[in-house]
Amino acid sequence: MAETIHSLQRKLIDYAYAYYVKDQPVVDDAYYDQLYQQLVELETKYPEYRTPDSPTQRVGGVVLKGFEKVVHEIPLYSLNDVFSKNDIIAFDQRVQKTLGHPVTYICELKIDGLSISLKYEQGRFVRGATRGDGTIGENITENIKTVKSVPLVLKEPIDIEVRGECYMPKQAFFDLNQKREEDGLDIFANPRNAAAGSLRQLDSKVTASRNLSTFLYTLADFGPLHVRNQAEALDHLDDLGFRTNHERQTCTTIDEVWAYIEAFHEKRSQLPYEIDGVVIKVNEFTNQNQLGFTVKAPRWAVAYKFPPEEAQTTIEAIEWTVGRTGVVTPTAVMTPVRIAGTTVSRASLHNADYMKMKDIRLHDQVIIYKAGDIIPEVAHVVEEARVQTSLPYQIPTICPICGSELVHLDEEVALRCINPKCPAQIKEGLSHFVSRDAMNIEGIGPRMIEQFFNHGFVSDVADLYHLSLPQLLDLEKVKEKSATNMLQAIEASKQNSLEKLLFGLGIRHVGVKAAKLLAERFETLAALSKATQEEILTVDTLGPTIADSLVTYFANDEVHELMAELNTAGVNTTYLGLKKRDVEQIQSAFQGKTVVLTGKLVTYTREDAKEKIEQLGGKVTGSVSKKTDMVVAGSDAGSKLTKAQALGIPIWSEQEMIAAFETKDNK
Repeated sequence: MAETIHSLQRKLIDYAYAYYVKDQPVVDDAYYDQLYQQLVELETKYPEYRTPDSPTQRVGGVVLKGFEKVVHEIPLYSLNDVFSKNDIIAFDQRVQKTLGHPVTYICELKIDGLSISLKYEQGRFVRGATRGDGTIGENITENIKTVKSVPLVLKEPIDIEVRGECYMPKQAFFDLNQKREEDGLDIFANPRNAAAGSLRQLDSKVTASRNLSTFLYTLADFGPLHVRNQAEALDHLDDLGFRTNHERQTCTTIDEVWAYIEAFHEKRSQLPYEIDGVVIKVNEFTNQNQLGFTVKAPRWAVAYKFPPEEAQTTIEAIEWTVGRTGVVTPTAVMTPVRIAGTTVSRASLHNADYMKMKDIRLHDQVIIYKAGDIIPEVAHVVEEARVQTSLPYQIPTICPICGSELVHLDEEVALRCINPKCPAQIKEGLSHFVSRDAMNIEGIGPRMIEQFFNHGFVSDVADLYHLSLPQLLDLEKVKEKSATNMLQAIEASKQNSLEKLLFGLGIRHVGVKAAKLLAERFETLAALSKATQEEILTVDTLGPTIADSLVTYFANDEVHELMAELNTAGVNTTYLGLKKRDVEQIQSAFQGKTVVLTGKLVTYTREDAKEKIEQLGGKVTGSVSKKTDMVVAGSDAGSKLTKAQALGIPIWSEQEMIAAFETKDNK
């Protein structure tokens, strides 16, 4: 049994390395999840064979009383900042004056995250620490273990201490803030703050849920590697199992350095992670040693900081909107201004506390920026431009839609309308129900929902299934063809698998992924509605917050009335998808492949094609990278097709995709 468990551990470690470090998955997610669950069951039954570096030890769960201090035997130096091409030329001149000859530089992207130091003994991870002040940091070992790009065992059994950056990808940052806002919690200002806050959690399970990643870029001491320069060192870090950033480039002239900087200043918004500049290092270690250090920084490296992507504008109005969970959110309506390549006229103000903290008022001049190149944010008010008659903004005390009193629930920063009959919440809930990731009822959007509601046709999601052609034809700008199409889309949605319905119901904390896991585990809505908290917690990766939310939701008599109405209307409440254990049995051209869909498809919608590929063991992603196995290109395919061609990735037509769907092995 020991060998079986250790073999599973080694397999999963190799698969995780290929996925999280090399960006080149070798098995599909379903197969990995199946092996992982098998390992969990075996280690639970035979705990004596569970090792500290087992993949099951990454999920977190250790709760610390506080962080111990760590003394860095070799300090983590900061870098001197430069802000212009002239500053870089001056740096090069100092280097050449000291050395007496030109040098080769290596340029690396400056990742906007939290500096970390990782220590390994005989190739096994033993300690993770924050940079701190460079001399004393904090012990974050248990939290670092949850970051899947950090190897717990190296490819070689050596003693080594590596340094790098732990960061939060842009999409993870966006998803986290969106969820926190829906839950009435404070949002993070930027991905760097989010990464720092996630790494410094006393409960490592929270860290594990935040989807952090890393790029390693240096060692405390390069002696163990026997390398001559930074480029070789990074290649060797790759070989050991670390994740390094492959956008690096060696340059022989300052003009090449500047060209690299300009290129990534333009491309930074397209990267899946946040950067705030470029680090320029003398490449050869013999030259680095000769140049040495000042008290605070190396003389052989500088950090070029990108100019801030900011603009000044005026707040013309503040709108308050009510979401489907009752959270009331303020939005600044501003004089349109260009920033980071787009025209911005609105910015989220998040919550009342945020507005009070920044003292944001009507007609203020403000500096705005894009946090993580995603969300427009108000950086600060230009107070010297404020008129003397300006008054503090009065936060509303009643719901702007239904007039009910707004409340602060325990530990929430958000204002919330708790009236279950609030029209805004009902309409938002209906819009969520018909959305693509939910019941995907095409032709019905927020404007149509508004008409349904205002005419008294719907008051809950079940009413959608009782709409008639005469009712729809009574609506503004609705002709017989579009009305018929809507009714057909509503009818087709009755055949959706349970996870679509479950997500569409808008149960608090239950997202797309949780809905799929729950549907697969309990198979019917009726069974899930009777599940206890303990039974829900047996679903891998689901915690007490989701379990409590589900039990509370299904304890409501009105919910069971809604379930009965949906059953009467003929809406499917059963899971129709394949179980994870069955997916890897499928023989198809998509099995274990990462696929990108681009351009206009004719026979399939993008969502239907994605679902079909995933049913056949593939994984569909939104961007082309080195880990992409194939690109399906419809008409008018753009930059994704161009990038795929440049990377030599196989290009399929829609007809080839359909042929692969219909082959005998796929049936």
